[in-house]
Amino acid sequence: MSGRTKLIVALAVLAAFAAAAVLLPIPGPADLQAWAAATGPATPLVLLVAYSLLTVAPVPRTVFNLAAGLLVGTAAGIAIGLVATTIAAGLSFGLARLLGRDLVTRHLHRSAVKTVNDRLSGGGVLAITSLRLIPVVPFAPFSYLCGVSSVRLVPYLAGTLLGSVPGTVAVVVLGDALTGDTPPALLACYGLFALAGAIGLVKVFKKRAPAEPQPAGPAG
Repeated sequence: MSGRTKLIVALAVLAAFAAAAVLLPIPGPADLQAWAAATGPATPLVLLVAYSLLTVAPVPRTVFNLAAGLLVGTAAGIAIGLVATTIAAGLSFGLARLLGRDLVTRHLHRSAVKTVNDRLSGGGVLAITSLRLIPVVPFAPFSYLCGVSSVRLVPYLAGTLLGSVPGTVAVVVLGDALTGDTPPALLACYGLFALAGAIGLVKVFKKRAPAEPQPAGPAG
């Protein structure tokens, strides 16, 4: 596939994802419970597959975490949320790398592109974990960014899993956004996660420049 074809396909995929995120309806608690009753014992598996595939598009994970807690309970909901998050992250990463990596590589000589690429790839697991902890960093777009960067898959997946644990647990346990409410405890958790992520980023990005060698003194 030529670079031009990849670019066209990538733009078409992004447009489809954006349309899905806007047009797909968000079900209410009653809708979800009715769906679970109709699906029966297959509910956990169907939820896992739907979560894994639909969050490759910019569909918020929060909706699925809430649904998981509501439909299958806390422990199973957390497990499904974390497994599906990791699968979706891997799929998003692979798709972006396949379609967009060549385009970014051609622009690595540009200072801004090189800086972002180097910070992400050089930060390893800590950089990915820190960014995943910050609630305002959107899941799918960040996955695409990592896919087109030089970030390696294993640190990316490890950082995604680690960084997604607190938010997933908090939403499954405390969330009530499907009923139109966001509990204060959940907002407090988001604030703590953002702070932890910011601290991690400071550690990643605060790289000291190597000390310049001192001129040799006069011979005694």
